[in-house]
Amino acid sequence: MLNRRDFAKLSVTAAAAVSVTRNISAATPTIIKPNRLKPGDTVGLVLPATAAFEADEIQFAKEQMEAIGFKVVIGKHAFDKWGYFAGHDRDRADDINQMFADDTVNGVVCYTGGWGSPRVLPYLDYDLIRRKPKVLIGYSDITALLNAVHKKTGLITFHGPVGGSTFDPFTLDNFRKVVMTAEPAGLLPTPSKKPNELIDRTNRILKIAPGKATGPLIGGNLTMIATLMGTPYQPDTTGAIFFLEDVHEEPYRIDRMLTTLALGGMFDKAAGIVFGRCSDCGIKGPSLSLEEILRDRFGSLPIPAISGLSFGHIEQKLVLPIGARATLDADGGTLRVEEGAVG
Repeated sequence: MLNRRDFAKLSVTAAAAVSVTRNISAATPTIIKPNRLKPGDTVGLVLPATAAFEADEIQFAKEQMEAIGFKVVIGKHAFDKWGYFAGHDRDRADDINQMFADDTVNGVVCYTGGWGSPRVLPYLDYDLIRRKPKVLIGYSDITALLNAVHKKTGLITFHGPVGGSTFDPFTLDNFRKVVMTAEPAGLLPTPSKKPNELIDRTNRILKIAPGKATGPLIGGNLTMIATLMGTPYQPDTTGAIFFLEDVHEEPYRIDRMLTTLALGGMFDKAAGIVFGRCSDCGIKGPSLSLEEILRDRFGSLPIPAISGLSFGHIEQKLVLPIGARATLDADGGTLRVEEGAVG
């Protein structure tokens, strides 16, 4: 079976709102904030990547969005299957384009990640998305979609839960604060410690390099960021708070992908680095630990860096708005979103 890591190698080759007069670099268009989502709004549920194993999984995601207070429109090709994909590339892209084109749809929620988002990037109508910007949210493989749309249009996109995620109170509260409130999210919280822990073991913040920096948030899943390297969709980290996370990767693979990013100058341009978690990243045989790899790669950089923030492949996850200004305080182990990400 083709796994996510092997697919990432192949996918590279396969491949109204409030405007803000701020540019994060010469290569990035003017930042655009989508309108905030409100109870009663309609969201489009799309599958840019992996197919749902069972149709009821999509129904479950629909019901979750309805429980938050939204009406839901499901993409025309959501139930398609082509191998491990939710339909052919152009069809998956067309569902996204149609959601942005439809004036009755207020936001776009991805059902899940998996693999396949990079394949739809050449077929997206970026001019349409720029003209009719909306909240676009997801994580994991959806990182490719979020960063491509942001780079091509300037639209703030949202690295956060997908329709099939667990919306526990921590996740739901942050979701509402970031995409349903025009005010800045402010200091991003950490989940409460487990009742059986004397001190918090799960949500510890590791301080890797000292300092404080402010810049736009850019990043997402490490595998997908590495996949975009050398393509027209490669994120611009100039002056950015660069955030990364991953899942099911051994330390040597994390090291290899971080090395790719380092050789591409992605860390040299950044203002600060936040590594989230590497969930289920076991060690086989002699190996550097994840902490050793992060300290080796980030510790000598002249920018602040931390790891352990709650986003990505974990149940209790934060929403990080790609393109919104944030401040990283590595000495305090905190990240603060300084501006509202929606209008």
